[in-house]
Amino acid sequence: MTRAEQIRDRLTQRFDVSFIDVENESHLHHSGKGADSHFKITLVSKDFAEQGLLSRHRAVQKTITDIIQGIHALGLHTYTPDEWLAREQNIPASSTCAGA
Repeated sequence: MTRAEQIRDRLTQRFDVSFIDVENESHLHHSGKGADSHFKITLVSKDFAEQGLLSRHRAVQKTITDIIQGIHALGLHTYTPDEWLAREQNIPASSTCAGA
């Protein structure tokens, strides 16, 4: 099972997920950090309804902390279903890696 699959499985078990996308973006970067060094997670869950952005990110990171050891970059995009609809269900573009 790939690291992206492990992340997806763990988050799906922990949160009431209405949409999830886990993308290994390591191939876009030449930082010498390894094949599984850059990930972007877009997660939509009603569990985020009463949480601010920082709380959402902490909850996600806590859930996958053992899987993401050694990762150089982790982009988190967390939304409630209503926020996701307001974004027209678009996954945000990734920022440029300073280590690239």
